[in-house]
Parts: sequence; C-alpha cells; structure tokens
Amino acid sequence: MARRRSTPWIHRWSRPIIGGLALVGTILTGYLTAIKFSGAQVAGCASDAASAASSCDVVLSSPYAVVFGLPLALFGCLAYLSMGTFAMAPLAINGETKKELRSNLEQLTWLLLFMGATAMTVFSGYLMYVLAFQIKAACYYCIGSAIMSLSLLVLTLVGNAWEDLGRLVFTGLVVVMVTLIGTLGVYANLTSPTKIAVTMPTTQPVRGEGWPVTTTSGPAEISLAEHLNKSGAKLYVAYWCPHCFQQKQLFGKAAFEKLPAIECAGDAPNGQPQVCIDAQVKAFPTWQIQGQTYAGTQSLEKLADLTGYRGDRNFKYYIPGTTKP
Repeated sequence: MARRRSTPWIHRWSRPIIGGLALVGTILTGYLTAIKFSGAQVAGCASDAASAASSCDVVLSSPYAVVFGLPLALFGCLAYLSMGTFAMAPLAINGETKKELRSNLEQLTWLLLFMGATAMTVFSGYLMYVLAFQIKAACYYCIGSAIMSLSLLVLTLVGNAWEDLGRLVFTGLVVVMVTLIGTLGVYANLTSPTKIAVTMPTTQPVRGEGWPVTTTSGPAEISLAEHLNKSGAKLYVAYWCPHCFQQKQLFGKAAFEKLPAIECAGDAPNGQPQVCIDAQVKAFPTWQIQGQTYAGTQSLEKLADLTGYRGDRNFKYYIPGTTKP
C-alpha cells in the first residue's frame, strides 16, 4: 500500500498567515487614513523641533500621500482588505461537501493573491524610492507596510504548489509592467520639474518700498507662512536688499503678508531699525528661529524642517543653483 504524501506545513498554514498579515496591514493603513482625514499627528514616529525630516507627518503631508484626491493609505487599506478576503474566502467553504467549489475557488484566489502581492510589492518599492530620494524622510509605518507587502508575495509563492511556473512568471511580468506604468502615470506631475526659479531683481528698488512681489502664493506657501508666524520665527529684511526680494518671491505676495517680517531700513515707512540693532542683525535677510540665527535666503524646505512644519510641502518656487525636489 502506497504511503500518502504529507502536505508541507507552509501549504496548510499559508492562507491563515496571509490573512493575519493582511489584517495587520488593514489596521495600519486604516489608522493612517483616519490620521490623514482628521489632520491629527501620527503616534510613535520620531520627530524633533530642529528637523521634521524623520517624521511620518512629513510623509503624510507630502503630495505623494494623495491619489485622485483621496489619501493613499485608503487605497492601501482596500488592498490589504482584498488580500485578506482572497486568502480566507476558500476556508469558509466546507471541503467535504463542496470539494469542487472549494478547489476552484482556491485556484482562482491563489492567482489573485499572487497578482495582488506582486502589485503591492512593486508599488511599495517605488514608495521606498520616493521616501529615500524625493521626500527624504523616514516613515516607519510606510516601511512596515512595504515589508508586509513583500512578505505577502513570498508567502504566496511558497505557500502554494504552483504547477505552471511559466504562466506564473508571465503573469508576474505583466503585473509588474502595468503597476509601474500606472504608478509613474499617477505621479507624473509630481516627478517632473515643474517648480519655478525665483531670480534676483534687475532694476533699482523703489525708495522706501523695494521691488513689488510678483509671484503668487500656493496653499503650501500660505500654510508655511502661518506656521512660521505661530512658531515665533522672525524675518529681518531691508527693502533695498535683493536677497530679501528673492526670499519674498519664494513665498509669494499673499504668503509674505502673513510672515513675521520686520523692516530694518530707517527710511522705510514701517522701518524699525532699532529693533534690528537690538536683535544684532548683521545681514539681510536674517531669520531667527528657536534662538538660532540663519542669514541669507533660505529655501522653504529648510524653513519647514527647522520649525517642524508638518503641512503641505508642495512649494511652487526654488532658488536657482539648488536642486529642484
């Protein structure tokens, strides 16, 4: 009598394990979705007053965190929920009385699990690239989600006795290409160099007034200006200073009017030269942020980092000679 071949333990437990991981992923991305909608701060993510570059809030507030006007985490939540459904659905069918139905459903869902895990892994890999080279911030939740996506793919590959490996490879390549093309298409406007350089003035300033600000403020510039005001930051300028004009142009007219700017020129109608002398301002523009002094034109990204700003960072302008994000 032939001895029945035993089923490897990973084949018996792969679906419950995948379902468990999918449940964790659903909770994690559901939490991030709620945070995005409520505007609250992410818990358990490193952040400090000097630099918000390691904060998950920076990642959630970036333009990459929104797709089609909705939080990216919401789509991740739906993806994990689908993976959990695919993994557990066949287990809900009685294998004794509905053996054929369960077998057919297992074959279908294994293919869907493979396609879903492959797409999630590719997309997560792209997001890790974005974190490292575009946003330049560490989000532990995002990294954890990427690890779970890869784990789901590995479990899908080793958790089933795949018979037609050629078909599996072909399907995987198609999913990879479709996912990459779709991802690059969704983020095309963000990855292209659409920012505008702000240049130095080429004419003489109007006495007592300087040069008129000609750039328009976006939501990110206005939000940062309001944050700088609330944080106690101060900007010292002189109307005749071309670098001060460049700093104003970075914010735009509407945002600059919200800045805590102090005019240091004595012949300006709103000049406060004694305030600037008391503050020991020696160059223009000069920023005073949390007891530290920063002379010269500062990029909005740097000002955001220095003050722990966690709002929208889709700034419209940049300083010539610097790398455009």
